[in-house]
Amino acid sequence: MNRRELPEFTSHLERREMRAVMVYLIIHVGIMPMIINFMVARGTVTATEGNFLYYVFGAAFMLATCMGFLRRDFDPLCDRPLFCLLEILSGYFSMVCINFCVSLLLVQLMPGSENPNNAAVTDLVFEDFGMMKASLVFFTPITEEMLFRAGIFGMIRDLKGRRAAYIVSVALFSFYHVWSYAVINPIYLVYLLQYIPVSYLLARCYERTNSIWCPIFFHMMVNGVAVNTMDMLQALM
Repeated sequence: MNRRELPEFTSHLERREMRAVMVYLIIHVGIMPMIINFMVARGTVTATEGNFLYYVFGAAFMLATCMGFLRRDFDPLCDRPLFCLLEILSGYFSMVCINFCVSLLLVQLMPGSENPNNAAVTDLVFEDFGMMKASLVFFTPITEEMLFRAGIFGMIRDLKGRRAAYIVSVALFSFYHVWSYAVINPIYLVYLLQYIPVSYLLARCYERTNSIWCPIFFHMMVNGVAVNTMDMLQALM
């Protein structure tokens, strides 16, 4: 099949699955952080353990409530494995190139500053590499792709069309990564620029492959390369 002759987009959550994803989105963004922060403040868990629990719970919830969807969406991956692999790889290398340009721009806009989310993740990786690698490479992609691609992108695409789906899902995914820091200092909103490319490319990968597993694997690759790079830098320090 020609790369431009894409099949009809049929990766849809059933109504029950969509309700579960939307309910958990509220829990994930609003309730779970408060619970985890309380546990960390009390000394019940470390920050790394809290992050691990946060995403393990999210992934477990998605597997428990949306296993049927995940099983259905595995079929397109099996039907066109080479096409899916090429979409994942092209998306990843496009992200690398765009992010390089964005990083150069941010150096000019914010000299001497650092993305606070990246800094926080780096600290957690240095604290416990094994636990953070498991969280970032396995549990985070499942949780976030089910929420932002299968949930938000899929729902908005059905209701309002492709353009709205891209705009809303990209905006929310990018804002999700910086909002807690922007509350403290609005200048950190500039780091939205670092998440827009990958958010767009993950949604594009999802739409073109018709399988949520492709952005999940794409996300795993992004996080896997990042966390292993952090580990190599730590070894050199």
